[in-house]
Amino acid sequence: MTTRTALCLLGHVLLAVASIAAAAASDAGKIGICHGRVGSNLPPPSAAAALLKQNGITRARLFLPDPAVLPAFAAAGIDLMVGVPNENLTFLAASGPEGAARWLRSAVLAHAPAERVRYLAVGNEVLYNNQFYAPHLVPAMRNLHAALAALGLGGRVKVSSAHASSVLAASYPPSAGAFDAASLPVLRPMLQFLADTGAPFMVNTYPFISYVNDPANVQLAYALFGAGAAPVHDGALVYTNMFDATVDALVAALEKEGFGAVPVAVTETGWPTAGHPAATPQNAAAYNAKIVERAARGVGTPKRPGVPVEVFLFDLYDEDGKPGPEFERHFGIFRADGRKAYDINFA
Repeated sequence: MTTRTALCLLGHVLLAVASIAAAAASDAGKIGICHGRVGSNLPPPSAAAALLKQNGITRARLFLPDPAVLPAFAAAGIDLMVGVPNENLTFLAASGPEGAARWLRSAVLAHAPAERVRYLAVGNEVLYNNQFYAPHLVPAMRNLHAALAALGLGGRVKVSSAHASSVLAASYPPSAGAFDAASLPVLRPMLQFLADTGAPFMVNTYPFISYVNDPANVQLAYALFGAGAAPVHDGALVYTNMFDATVDALVAALEKEGFGAVPVAVTETGWPTAGHPAATPQNAAAYNAKIVERAARGVGTPKRPGVPVEVFLFDLYDEDGKPGPEFERHFGIFRADGRKAYDINFA
C-alpha cells in the first residue's frame, strides 16, 4: 500500500468517524414523545401538535399512520416516527417493493410530507407477543426500505422495528447481555439489515415495570435514577440506574452477534402517575426529568459514553382504553386540557 493510498484510506475513516459523531451530536438535547390514541377523551390532533410545539418538543412517535394525526403533526413541524401496524406485515412482506410503495404512498406520504418522516417503526414488540407475524417482519422491512430507496428516500427515512426489552434473554450484569435464542433466526438478518442501512435497533424499556415485577431484587432508586441507589459494578463499569444497564445489556448483545456498531434508540420509556404505590406524579417527574436532562447533555451510557441515546417518552396523554393493570392507563405527561400532569421542563 502506498503512502498516498494509506492517507486516503485514513481520510475516509476520519470522515466516517466525524460523520457518526456529528449524527450523534445532532440527537443531543432532542427528546421525543409517544402519542398513543387508545383513549376516549383525547384532544384533537391539532391541539396535541400545538402542545408539543409549545413545549419545544420536535419529535413524536405515532403507533400507526393515523390520517387525522399525520397532517396535523407535520404542519406543526414535528419530525415523526410512524408505526407500521403488525397486521400490515403479512401484506408488506408478500407484496414486494411495489406493494410496499403503494402502501407507503397511500398510508403515510398522502398525509405527511417525506421531510417530516424520520423513521418507519415496522411492527411493535412482534417477537414478544405477536409470533404469528415474526416470519414476515424482516421481509416487510426490506420491502419498505426498497420502496423508500426508489422514491429517493432511502438515506433519509430509516426503517427499523421496536422490540420489548424481553428480547434479551440475559441482561444482568449488562456485560452478560444476550438475545433470546428463539428470536435469533429473525434478529440476525434484521441486524444485518440495520447495519447495512444505518438504522438503529429500537427498544421499549420500562424500569418501572421491572421494579413492579420484582421489587425484592430491584431497588426503587435504581429504577428511578434516585439518589442513594446502590451501584452495580460490572468490571470497570459502574451502573447507578436501570436505564443505562438495560441499554448497555442490549449493546453487549449486539456485540456478541457481531453488530456492535449498530446504534440504539429507546422508542418507549416512562413512569406512570397512578395505579401502583410507586406510580406517583413525584416519581414520574423525577424519572422523566432525568431522561430529558440526560438527552440534553448527550451523556450516553457507561459502555458508550458521549454517544447520545435517542429517547421517546411515553406518553403524551393518559389512555383510558388501554388493557392491563391500572397503571397502564396513567403514563400521560399532559392532561387532556393541556396542563402538565407534574412539573417537567423540556427546554
